[in-house]
Amino acid sequence: SNPGETFLDRMIALVEGAERQKTPNEIALNILLAGLTIIFLLAVVTLVPYATYSVQASNGAGIFQTSQTPSITVLVALLVCLIPTTIGGLLSAIGIAGMDRLIQHNVLAMSGRAVEAAGDVNVLLLDKTGTITLGNRQATEFIPMPNVSESALADAAQLSSLSDETPEGRSIVVLAKTKYNLRGREMADKEMHFIPFTAQTRMSGVDFDGRIIRKGSYDSIVDFITSKGGRLPHELKPVVDRISNAGGTPLVVADSSNVLGVIYLKDIVKGGIKERFDQLRSMGIKTIMITGDNPLTAAAIAREAGVDDFLAQAKPQDKMDLIKREQALGKLVAMTGDGTNDAPALAQADVGVAMNTGTMAAKEAGNMVDLDSNPTKLIEVVEIGKQLLMTRGALTTFSIANDVAKYFAIIPALFSGLYVAKNAGPLSALNVMHLSTPESAILSAVIFNALIIIALIPLALRGIKYKAMSAADLLRQNLLIYGLGGIIIPFVGIKLIDLIIVFLGLA
Repeated sequence: SNPGETFLDRMIALVEGAERQKTPNEIALNILLAGLTIIFLLAVVTLVPYATYSVQASNGAGIFQTSQTPSITVLVALLVCLIPTTIGGLLSAIGIAGMDRLIQHNVLAMSGRAVEAAGDVNVLLLDKTGTITLGNRQATEFIPMPNVSESALADAAQLSSLSDETPEGRSIVVLAKTKYNLRGREMADKEMHFIPFTAQTRMSGVDFDGRIIRKGSYDSIVDFITSKGGRLPHELKPVVDRISNAGGTPLVVADSSNVLGVIYLKDIVKGGIKERFDQLRSMGIKTIMITGDNPLTAAAIAREAGVDDFLAQAKPQDKMDLIKREQALGKLVAMTGDGTNDAPALAQADVGVAMNTGTMAAKEAGNMVDLDSNPTKLIEVVEIGKQLLMTRGALTTFSIANDVAKYFAIIPALFSGLYVAKNAGPLSALNVMHLSTPESAILSAVIFNALIIIALIPLALRGIKYKAMSAADLLRQNLLIYGLGGIIIPFVGIKLIDLIIVFLGLA
């Protein structure tokens, strides 16, 4: 190959062109926190001219008690109390807790952002072999073409599989050995040149003694036979379609320009996988099966497994293009992979889970590594991500309600000392909490602000119990529990602290 045109060079180019997007929740939270900070900053800044005017008017009247404009220190303390520091202080704890829960499932996450993205996933790409099916497809039958004996087909199939260390390749060798007694051969003097399987050629084989034996998918063998000037038997396509419609995988065997027959590889769907896909569907997640099989086989397996869609005869570029198409529609995509050919898609996916038994390229490209190399664990990863988002949503609701409550608790106390003639001024009616002084109100809020973050850390680490529910139901629950709690707790907490401060004579 020319420099820059090898398989590895193409994979590197695809990985370099991959780019992960920010999650909708991440964008929304950034906007929310920035917006609240700006709002409360403007509220505090506008207090300065208002307070200055009010104090001057009160003092200038000569009939009210002398008042003072709030100092810069008081205003800064007020701003610290009002801006959303609660959720800001808890975000790290929530992210670390999510990563810890993944570690308990033997999954290493490169960042809390990866766990968060898992909770936002809309589309799940699952490799068929090993994830949806048991993975060890077994050769069960040799189906020869007319004028070809079964033993001749078995002999060629076994020769093409001698260097194939996959379970499928081993099963072909074993079937030929047990059914046709094709056992040990002396190959040392044959100068055999084995052709490995690749995702591009989609076939493997062996060259020796002038023979060119190949086994592979129907389309790849058709191209091979055509390039050799051969012709396809009329009986081939019906056999391939029959195997594919039954959910099996047909491997066509050819010797030079002649088609010898078809190997029937049987694939078994894992028990309980359909129920798990139903659960994902109830969470609003679309499942797509990725396979190198032909469309007929893929469709049969997809129907049996209950996935929403499938991508057949998938090459590395096809996987990456599919992910980009889904992301262009505003979807977040998760996938698993273990090979170098999976690296581009793993790098492009919002959640890329690489298998620990996979290549270094795959592990570098993904943002999670499954130490057990169990592709079905992606479902648990999504559930942990959902739990992280539910926890963060609940605590964000509490934080916002908490900040708004503090605003209405503190601001009236700051101005309750204006226009006071004897006992109380007209603005003291706004001080519904009856905080003692503006200084005690600010000090109580600062102390409460620090204590509430500490009090919420155990909840952030433990997390909200995960339940599959719609966004509307989740929002309703958060508003009822954490929104209402975020309003009540600050009033109670600040009042208690104010009483303690006054009792101790600190303000």
